[in-house]
Amino acid sequence: MAVNIVFVRESAQGERRVALTPETAKKLAALGANLVIERGAGVPAHFPDAAYVGATVVDDADAALAQADVLVCVQPPSNDRLARLKPGAVLVGLLAPHADAGRVDALVAARVSGFSLERLPRTTRAQAMDVLSSQAGMAGYKAVLIAAQLAPRYFPMLTTAAGTIRPSKVLIVGAGVAGLQAIATARRLGAQVEGFDVRPETREQIESLGGKFLDLGVSAAGEGGYARELTAEERAEQQKRLGEHLKTVDVIVTTAAVPGRPAPKIITAAMVSGMKPGSVIVDLAAETGGNCELTRPGETIDSGGVTIAGPLNLASQGAMHASEMYARNVFNFLALSLKDGQLVLDWNDELIARTCLAHAGERKA
Repeated sequence: MAVNIVFVRESAQGERRVALTPETAKKLAALGANLVIERGAGVPAHFPDAAYVGATVVDDADAALAQADVLVCVQPPSNDRLARLKPGAVLVGLLAPHADAGRVDALVAARVSGFSLERLPRTTRAQAMDVLSSQAGMAGYKAVLIAAQLAPRYFPMLTTAAGTIRPSKVLIVGAGVAGLQAIATARRLGAQVEGFDVRPETREQIESLGGKFLDLGVSAAGEGGYARELTAEERAEQQKRLGEHLKTVDVIVTTAAVPGRPAPKIITAAMVSGMKPGSVIVDLAAETGGNCELTRPGETIDSGGVTIAGPLNLASQGAMHASEMYARNVFNFLALSLKDGQLVLDWNDELIARTCLAHAGERKA
C-alpha cells in the first residue's frame, strides 16, 4: 500500500504556517503517496481544503494521526499527539530538540522516527531543503517593516516645501540570511543602511545590497558559516566601538543567532542609554534570549525614549509565502526517500542520518 502522508493543524499557539501546500501535495501524490489532511489545516496560511485536490479530508485530527505513516509539521507536535502516532511512523519538521530536553525521549517512547530539518548540514545539496534559510528571509523582511512602523520618522530622504527630511540611518546587526534580507528591505524603503557582522567575508554581501559594511576592527570568522565566540578582550573592544557608533543610529535590527544556542548579547543596556530618543531596536533573536540586554521576548518596551521590540515567530506573519517555501523544503527532503509510493530510508545518506533524532525506539541524537 502507498504511504500515507498526514497534515493536521499546528498545535503551537499563534503558528499560522503550514507544512503542506496544494502545490507540494500534488507533487507528493505524483510520487505515489496518499495525502490525508485535517479539515481546515491549511486555512491559517490561506489554503482552503478544496485546493488540496486528491487529498482525503477528515474532520478529526486524531483520525488523521491514526492513519499517518508520515506526519509533516512546522513546529513539533505535543507529546500527547506523538503518542497517537502508530509505532514506526515518521515525523518531519522543525522539531527543536534543544528547546525541550524530553522531546527525543517522547519520540523514543512512541517509537516514532523523528527528522529535525534544522539539523541539515549546510551543504550545496541540502540548499533546497534548508528550512532555516527559507524562514529567516521572511523574518528579516518582517523585522524591518516592524521597525519602520515603530520609528517616529521616515526611512527615505524627502524633499518637501517644508524642507528636506534626512533619511533614517539603519543598522542591521548580523549578515546571515535574515540580516541580508533586512538590509535589502531597508534599502528598498529608502533608508541609509549599514550592516555589521564579525565575519569579514560578509562585507561583499552587504555592499552588494547597497549597504555599508560597519568595520569595528574585530574578526570572528568561524566554521560552517557561523561566527566563533569572541574572546573577552575582543568583546570589550567591539562593545566600546559599537557603543560610540550607536549614538548616531536611528534604527537597529539585530539578527545574530546560532541554532540551539542562546543569542549573543551584543547591545548592552549602557549602549541603549546612549542612543537618541526616538530610536528603535527590533530584536529578531528574541526567541533565543535576544541580542539586546533589555529585550523582553514577545513585548515592545520603552527604555529612556528608545523603543525595543522583541517579536516572536516573525516568519509566521508572512504565513502564505513562508509556508510555500517551507513546504517545498519538506517535499525536497521527503523526495529523497519516496520511491513508488513507499518511504525507503537510506541511512548512508548524510541528509537523512544527520537529521534523525530517534528511530525504532532508539536515540540518534
